[in-house]
Amino acid sequence: MNKQERMLEIVRLVNLSGTVMVNDLIEILQVSDMTIRRDLASLEQEGQLTRIHGGAKSNSRLSFNELSHEEKHHQNMQAKRLVAQKALQLIEEGDSIFLGPGTSVEVLAEEIHCRRLQVVTNCLPIFHLLFKKRTDTFKVILLGGEMRERTQAFVGEMTNHMLGEIYFNKMFFSGNGVKNGRVLTSDFNEAQTQRLALGRSNATYLLIDDSKLGREDFTSICNLNSLTSVITDLDSDKVQQEIKPYTAVIV
Repeated sequence: MNKQERMLEIVRLVNLSGTVMVNDLIEILQVSDMTIRRDLASLEQEGQLTRIHGGAKSNSRLSFNELSHEEKHHQNMQAKRLVAQKALQLIEEGDSIFLGPGTSVEVLAEEIHCRRLQVVTNCLPIFHLLFKKRTDTFKVILLGGEMRERTQAFVGEMTNHMLGEIYFNKMFFSGNGVKNGRVLTSDFNEAQTQRLALGRSNATYLLIDDSKLGREDFTSICNLNSLTSVITDLDSDKVQQEIKPYTAVIV
């Protein structure tokens, strides 16, 4: 891939997702850190994107273009793994937990190796992953209902009815953005199901990487001040602005 092709691919990726990180571009394009940073500087001069801390954001992408579960697997995986490692420390033997949809939470599910745990989820990929780990004392429950293809999460009246009969020690969930003290996502029904699970949990933890902070989306899941804490990958200016005025943060 020559320089022109590489820069076209960077523009395609940033317009697809809204934000791209330098580390992800290095892995996808198989070039050096300095090469990516020079390309981003050139593209910013051309008005194609705007550089941000650790990456770049699109100047033309529509704000509410939701990515699929598979597409999100190519974004910020190093940051998501850091967040998951921190969240893992909060899970104790014997807990009953709810795991919401999203790749950040899926990475957490990959890291769970408790002997005694009960996990409830409405996300099909997370269920498939945890089902392989099940034992007599490690129980995994999938809530059924109508499945959203984009996130492979079950939502709607049937899902909510089942949730209304269960309580959890802890809930771990994610979102597409955090802005003005609110956790945001792309679908009203999915937000409604997450809100119900939040209300059934003693402790609630948002898993979000720095790239989502300051980002808008279609509808609100909850307010940050209703959460136990937010778990993120680094203590940036955006963390100081978007999280710390509202709730505790684990970085």
